[in-house]
Formats: sequence, C-alpha cells, structure tokens
Amino acid sequence: MVSEAVFPSAATPRGVAAGRGLAWLTEAWRLFAQSPGVWILVVLILFAINVVLAFIPLLGYFGTQVLFPVFAGGVMLGCRAMDRREKFTVAHLFAGFGQRAGHLFVVGLIYTALVLAIMVVVVGLLFILFGAAVITEIWKLDEPLAAATLLPGVFSALMVGALLFLLLYLPLVMAIWFAPALVVLKSAEPLEAMRLSLSGCAKNILPFLIYGIIWIILAFIATLPLMLGWLVLGPVTIASVYTSYCDIYDDEVAPRAN
Repeated sequence: MVSEAVFPSAATPRGVAAGRGLAWLTEAWRLFAQSPGVWILVVLILFAINVVLAFIPLLGYFGTQVLFPVFAGGVMLGCRAMDRREKFTVAHLFAGFGQRAGHLFVVGLIYTALVLAIMVVVVGLLFILFGAAVITEIWKLDEPLAAATLLPGVFSALMVGALLFLLLYLPLVMAIWFAPALVVLKSAEPLEAMRLSLSGCAKNILPFLIYGIIWIILAFIATLPLMLGWLVLGPVTIASVYTSYCDIYDDEVAPRAN
C-alpha cells in the first residue's frame, strides 16, 4: 500500500509565462519515460473500470464522475513520488482511496451536481429561446443533425445549446483541473481546492492556450494509428496536470529527475 504523506497547507496560485504551456507537456513526457509500462497499465485499468461502469445504467455514469477525482488524486501522488525519485506503481492509482478519500469524493459529488445543474439550465434556456416544440423535435430524432432538413429551428437550438453548455462547462473544467492534486498534495478542502483550481487556470489563460493548441495537434496524431497513440498521450496528459500544478502552486517543487 502506498504510504500516506503529511500535507502542507494550500497555496495561492501564481501566473507563469505563456511558453510554460509547452514545458508542461515536455516535463510530463519525462515522467512518462521513467515508467512507460506502468503508465500504460494504469491507463488501461482506468479504461477497463470505465467500461465496466458504463454497463450500469445511470448509476455507472455518476459513479464514473464521482470516482474520477479519487483516481486522479492517486496518480498525482504517484507523480510526486517519481519527482522524489521513488518508484511509480499501479498501487498509486488507488492511493486516493486512502487518507484524503472523503475529500476527493466530495469534489466528485460537487462536480457531478454542477454538471447536472448546467444541463438543466441549458435545457431551460432552450425552452425559453426556442419553445417546447423545437426541443421536443430534438428528443424525438435519432439523428439530431438531420433536424436541419426538417425544422430549421432544431439545428439552431442544437448549436445554441452546445455553445451554452461549453460556456457554462468551461469554468467547471477549470475548477476541477487541479482540484484532486490540491486535495492530496496541499491538503485543501474540496471547495477551496476547486476555487484555487479555477483561480490558477484563470491566471494562466495564455499558457493553457498554448498547451491546448499543442495538445489538439498531438491528439490528432495519436488518433491516426488506430488510436494506439493514446497509450502514450493519455499518460502524458495526466502527468501534465501534475507538471502544471507544480508550476502554478508549488513553492518548493520536488527535485526533478535527470
């Protein structure tokens, strides 16, 4: 079992240079290269867990959302172990079920509740903007995009709905991005962790923009060879959450391995 650590107090996020967006990925590659086999196994186990949960109607979806911060927190502990020249193992994936499990579960519950709230708000706004008839057509059609040929308003509602959802969902993504790391590495309370995560992302829009552009290019490349590239990009993406966390929140970053 992975040993528990003594957690320092939460830190105020800082802004970093735009070029650090690329550095987060290169430093994440360094972490992946130290234990590629373990990283790939961790990603495959996570994928298997999600597949199993997907077969549980409704409950499986919520279970996936609630458990996400727990698994993420465990991997963040694994990344910190590697930074301290300790061994990264599959056991780290489940390390989040230890001392800080309750806080990580609460983060997952808050995230899930807010996703549902966003969906309710978006559907409500679509009813107000387009009326019940248009929304009913969306639910009735097996292929919503085909609605453009049957009812012009349906296509407009779909586009507006997607934009509204993204507009409301983006701040939530920012709030959850660093939350697991802040809970397990900075001993932050759930709401504090989400607030600090949102603040940290907001202070670093440019680095995240650079990061996002490069990541999209890498995602396209990873998808080409039968999606096998995701066995590498998946772990690198997870590790990049830790490397960006270190850049933005850590006052004393653990020694980097050569």
